[in-house]
Amino acid sequence: MIDFHYWPTPNGHKISLFLEEAGLPYTVRPVNIGKGEQFAPEFLAISPNNKMPAIVDASPPDGGAPIPVFESGAILRYLSDKTGRFTGVAEGADPRTELRQAIEVDEWLFWQMAGLGPMTGQYGHFHVYAPEAIPYARERYRKEAERLLGVLDQRLAGREFISDGGYSIADMACYPWINAYDKAPIDLTPFANIRRWHAAITARPATQRAYALAAKVNPDAGKPMSDEQKKILFGQGARRE
Repeated sequence: MIDFHYWPTPNGHKISLFLEEAGLPYTVRPVNIGKGEQFAPEFLAISPNNKMPAIVDASPPDGGAPIPVFESGAILRYLSDKTGRFTGVAEGADPRTELRQAIEVDEWLFWQMAGLGPMTGQYGHFHVYAPEAIPYARERYRKEAERLLGVLDQRLAGREFISDGGYSIADMACYPWINAYDKAPIDLTPFANIRRWHAAITARPATQRAYALAAKVNPDAGKPMSDEQKKILFGQGARRE
C-alpha cells in the first residue's frame, strides 16, 4: 500500500495519473497547502522541502522498511522502476534502442521538472495570484512558457507520445502543466501537436479518474484564495513568521 500525500495541483496530478494507470493500491493523505499543513513536522519528515506530493511505500521492492519519496519527478521515476510500467521503452526493444529510449524519457522528465513546471508556475503566479500587475514579469513568463510549449510541440511532431516507446512518465509529468491556469489560459492554437497529444491523454479513463480525485479532495478548487492562503503559499522565507 502507498500513502499518497496529495493536494490537487499540477504536481499532485502527476502522481495520481501514475497510480490510476498502474492500478496500484493507495491511500490519499490530503495535505491542505492553503492551511499550511505542508509545514507539519510529520509531513516535513517525509518531504523536507515542505512541498507535496510525497509518498510512503509500505511495500518497497527491497522488502525493507517503508520508503518515503518526495519531489514529483523522483516519485514518478521510483514508481516506474518499482512496477516496470510506463518506462517509455518499447517491449522487446533491441538493447541499444532500449538504452536510447530510456535516456529520452529521463531527458524529458527532467526538462519538465527544470523548465515547463517552474516557468509555467511563474506565469501563473504573475497572471493569477500576484497582488499587482507587473507587465515585465507577465510578459517574461508568458514568452518563456510559450517557448517551452514550442519545444514540446516540436518533439511531438510525428509522435503519439513523448517517447517512441509509448505513454510514459514523461507524458505524465508534462500533461498537468499544459494550460494549468483556467483564469489565464495560453492560446494553444499554434501548437497543434500538443493539442492532439493532450486530448488523447485527457480521454484516457485513468486520467479521468485521477482528475475526479481532485474534486473529492478539494471541493473548493478554483475559488479565489484568501490573503491568508496567499501568505502561507507565497510568503515563506527561511523562517516562517
